Amino acid sequence: MRTTLDIPDELITSLQKVTGEKSKTKAICIAIEEYIRKKRIDKLISLSGKIKIFYDWQKMEELEIKEMEEDAKRWRRR
Repeated sequence: MRTTLDIPDELITSLQKVTGEKSKTKAICIAIEEYIRKKRIDKLISLSGKIKIFYDWQKMEELEIKEMEEDAKRWRRR
């Protein structure tokens, strides 16, 4: 998508140096992606302690092993 933006030259130059990109477009895309990633991480961190997850890894492992054994039996029958 083409967009016209009025971004100060110093800011773009600094961004290109930090990202190591020669292209202004690539440098801006990297900056936007990084900003979004950080915001998502901040949102997840803010949920810390607010969500309770009951995960019984031993039970899940037992179920996975059982499924693998059943699959192996099915394949042996063929």
